[in-house]
Amino acid sequence: MNNPEKAAAALPLAGIRILELGHTVMGPSCSMVLADLGADVIKVEPLEGDRTRANVGFGSALFPVFNRNKRSLSIDLKSEAGKAVLLKLVAGADALIENFAHGTMDRLGLGYSVLTAANPRIVYCSLKGFLSGPFEQRAALDEIVQFMGGLAYMTGPSGMPLRAGASVVDIMGGMFGALGIMAALRERESTGRGQEIRSALFESTAFLVAQHMGQQALTGKAPPPMPEKASSWAVYDPFQTADGRTVFVGITSDNHWRSFCREFGEEALLADPALKSNPQRAQARDRIMPVVTAKFAAEPFDSLVEKLERLKIPFGPLAKPGDLFEDRHLNAGGRLLDITLPNGKQARIPAIPLEMGNRKPQVLRQPPRMGEHTREVLAEAGYAAGEIDALLQQGVVLDKPRNG
Repeated sequence: MNNPEKAAAALPLAGIRILELGHTVMGPSCSMVLADLGADVIKVEPLEGDRTRANVGFGSALFPVFNRNKRSLSIDLKSEAGKAVLLKLVAGADALIENFAHGTMDRLGLGYSVLTAANPRIVYCSLKGFLSGPFEQRAALDEIVQFMGGLAYMTGPSGMPLRAGASVVDIMGGMFGALGIMAALRERESTGRGQEIRSALFESTAFLVAQHMGQQALTGKAPPPMPEKASSWAVYDPFQTADGRTVFVGITSDNHWRSFCREFGEEALLADPALKSNPQRAQARDRIMPVVTAKFAAEPFDSLVEKLERLKIPFGPLAKPGDLFEDRHLNAGGRLLDITLPNGKQARIPAIPLEMGNRKPQVLRQPPRMGEHTREVLAEAGYAAGEIDALLQQGVVLDKPRNG
């Protein structure tokens, strides 16, 4: 991290410059994926900073988690001088990401038609609540689209719709935005022009529940919420061990079933022709589950885990998010990155889940202070030192260097 530019130069998106006018989760997660892959991401913040910096409670760590590997530039985009600065930056950028409310960029005078006139090669990524259609002007939040799109219904028990326990739709919408940007940059190689692309929360939710839509189309019956699902397998559940731990186990193949029966002394079940196939066993779930529950309940956690791992039966111990700090697989793989939090504490946060050859994602830059790279970015855009001083004195931009 002593020389982030040199480290980034070896990554796939080296040489790509992204302007991120993002906040909360969707915009920052989109650009962070690109930054982790080597793009030079300039986070364009208002003078008061990304509002996520001041979050408390559930959202208190959103800024440091989704804003590593970026540079921060603070501009007053409501001023004409601030807009002029952004347009100068656009002229040298490959893509711009924004997740403001519908119509905000046009009201600022910074919509797609303006920016593509300044740079016909720019890829303009709008991250919204909805794609084109009757709802496109509506405001949206992760929870709202989870309710609208059937995900909350599928997550909680009947009569108790429940938001998923992470910002899954925000993050997924951001990842589709990153995918769209990379596809548009690839297409630009042949056309010479950028384009406007959009990703949205509601449509991302619909994509997530497509499997349940397909199930209803196939069976003619509405799928019940996941806590009440009709399983495709006889054993696909959490179980208690002898020492009170919880392990989820899925016996989803004939090999798994044979291994279980032989290891736990259930040869009679294995020999039963009525339990020969997965569909048969799913129909006999009421008969099988008490046997499996009793067998697993007699096993201490460590013993059960050893057996399941040896038998190659899919399993997963119940964990809380904080347990992942010490997860031996994540730590052995170097998949937890050292991040400096706003209060100065250190935290280990998961990398993006990719391996590319022998390269692993890393922290090239810590989450930036608000306006930390203002001078640096403006100088790269061609502003002289005196011009930058004037913009600072006029309150058009803000500069807060890390060592300042």
